[in-house]
Amino acid sequence: MKTLLAVLLTFSLGFAGNPDSLFVPKSAVGVWWPEAKSPRQAAKADVVVWFHGGMASGNCQKGFVAGEGFSKLFPDVIVVSASACKENHWATEGMMTAVDAALDSLALRRKAPVETVSLVGISDGAIGVIVYSMRGKRQVKDRLLVSSYGPALGPAAQVAAAVTAKNGRWRFFQGGSDRLYPPHETLPWIQEFCKNAGVDCDLKYDPAGEHDWSYWQERRLDWIREAVSFKK
Repeated sequence: MKTLLAVLLTFSLGFAGNPDSLFVPKSAVGVWWPEAKSPRQAAKADVVVWFHGGMASGNCQKGFVAGEGFSKLFPDVIVVSASACKENHWATEGMMTAVDAALDSLALRRKAPVETVSLVGISDGAIGVIVYSMRGKRQVKDRLLVSSYGPALGPAAQVAAAVTAKNGRWRFFQGGSDRLYPPHETLPWIQEFCKNAGVDCDLKYDPAGEHDWSYWQERRLDWIREAVSFKK
């Protein structure tokens, strides 16, 4: 089992020049470390940013627990999970700043830079994956968007054009039994996005697929392991 490091980001502009010298809203950030790794190995471990669902809810501490399930699936990686809530949702500049500030803090703690990350988003957490790909500081290797609703960000071709970082893979999972986002609304958007993404982009559709992460973890674990790959 991994240990959970709770980080409250309250960096100030007064620390100019320091990698963590950012002014960001308070964000409860969970970090799951690979427990069996030595400090040297942890410094080289892959880093995953988990974007939870329910981004506008009143619970402002989801990050403390949201990444735990994914960390159990991939015990050799570092999982970072910030908390979006209320007006500080994933589509805001402030939350993208908070995510990068968390990664800056992680780099200091493990005494090694975080230059490349993988992104995983469930439900409206997938919006965070897309927006980070527009505004984030790090290169992205893999992106997994599960039960997403891209139309919330606008027309697919325009959103794809706004993703300036033309690197890394995109993998979308959508289900035919999604209780929130019906496939007739989501699938055409994803297909149009992939057509315009300019990089490796793929949609996997499960007619029986449900909205929650638990379905995909239990029924489509092989898809998950293909979508996000890590060094041994």
